[in-house]
Amino acid sequence: MTTELDRLKVLEAKIGHVAEYIAKLAAENDKLKAQIKELRTERKDLDELAKRAARLDEDMKRYENERETLKGRIDAIIAQIDKLGL
Repeated sequence: MTTELDRLKVLEAKIGHVAEYIAKLAAENDKLKAQIKELRTERKDLDELAKRAARLDEDMKRYENERETLKGRIDAIIAQIDKLGL
């Protein structure tokens, strides 16, 4: 009889350990899910920043081209003025 009670106590202890382990895994799983959510939000923010940077880069290139065009036109006007001898 004592052996059966001892075996039952061992089984109860093992079940207790399994329950603790499952609770620990569930808590870790929740933590990992929160981290995934946070990383997805960060990724979304970074993607938006990358798109914005690409748009700004396009704007900068366009402005550089406009600047070069204006520079050429100004140089042409100055050359015409120089021809007039003014």
